[in-house]
Amino acid sequence: MFSSLQELAPLRRVFVVGVGMTKFKKPGAENSRDYPDLAREAGQKALADAQIPYSAVDQACVGYVFGVAECVLALGFEKMEKGGLGTKFLDRTSPLDKHLDLLINKYGLSAHPVAPQMFGLAGKEHIEKYGTKIEHFAKIGWKNHKHSVNNPYSQFQDEYSLDEVMASKKVFEFLTILQCCPTSDGAAAAILASEAFVQKYGLQPKAVEILAQEMMTDLPSSFEEKSMIKMVGFDMSKEAARKCYKKSGLTPSDIDVIELHDCFSANELLTYEALGLCPEGQGGTLVDRGDNTYGGKWVINPSGGLISKGHPLGATGLAQCAELCWQLRGEAGKRQVPGAKVALQHNLGLGGAVVVTLYKMGFPEAASSFRTHQIEAAPTSSASDGFKANLVFKEIEKKLEEIKRLTAQSQWLTQTYWL
Repeated sequence: MFSSLQELAPLRRVFVVGVGMTKFKKPGAENSRDYPDLAREAGQKALADAQIPYSAVDQACVGYVFGVAECVLALGFEKMEKGGLGTKFLDRTSPLDKHLDLLINKYGLSAHPVAPQMFGLAGKEHIEKYGTKIEHFAKIGWKNHKHSVNNPYSQFQDEYSLDEVMASKKVFEFLTILQCCPTSDGAAAAILASEAFVQKYGLQPKAVEILAQEMMTDLPSSFEEKSMIKMVGFDMSKEAARKCYKKSGLTPSDIDVIELHDCFSANELLTYEALGLCPEGQGGTLVDRGDNTYGGKWVINPSGGLISKGHPLGATGLAQCAELCWQLRGEAGKRQVPGAKVALQHNLGLGGAVVVTLYKMGFPEAASSFRTHQIEAAPTSSASDGFKANLVFKEIEKKLEEIKRLTAQSQWLTQTYWL
């Protein structure tokens, strides 16, 4: 019954009307800030970009959300430790349990960090299966560092030659440090709104519409075929992309700009194929054609990607969203993709889940006359102490009390009716 009602209900249009992020930085740096400060800056920038007060936000989401609202603030942040990711909990089953079993049974487990082993071996499998060269992966690292030179939010803004990328410190197999994402401190935020809210506040010129969004988790094929490529998320990425294309009526050729999960150069190349940008096995050919950068078919990771921009885990997805909104609005400055009309976002985590999203300007006729503006953190009218976590929790508490009251009232009416 419930699913049938869902199918009959008209889909609500959803728009991103404000985005913001902090500069991503190396953990433990001398000028390192604590996460409340990071979250505050990202949240204030998103509100300033949307030009709405915090009081207009129905919900703020840090990790989860429930209920239907007209305007929601999504905020992600992370303050990480230096070095590679390690195991945090030894008293419970790892979400990578099946992944580790496949890795150990096929290749054995070395003393290197687990993540570069998994993605490095997936790249090695691609080399063995399709004849891909290690230079193809290095070119991706070179490209992403080159893109980040023009991104003031990027953790790294240095350009390297291809030889420097290949000769940098080896992490695992062919993966060098300039082909691997760093740990980072940072935050990012996005404000999502209904069409009615957009109309009420006159946000049409900056409203970026979410055309389609799909989430997938590990599939049986992720493990049954004993393939490292599939184990690191190829099939779930492919299926999420397929569903997005079907829902939106778009194809890969309609896309102009892409932000994808390049935790390692190997995964970026694999994802080209999973997203349908080229046939399986042809990722290296796409790199050689230059179809992943300015002047090619797509500009992929104009922000510098995770490899150069940084990877504060909880903030990465929203940072991708921010970059794509700036690109579609024409606000990306020196890294602007000319004439960007459609954008794709791909975000992945092992253990395992992937989200693919398609965006375009929701009201292109209004956007065409919109003059770009400098995004700056601005005071909000929420309270005298600024954007603080306690304000978020107070809002959530009020919503919970309201839902609790309405639920109790509904139950009383139901009981009275049946009595």
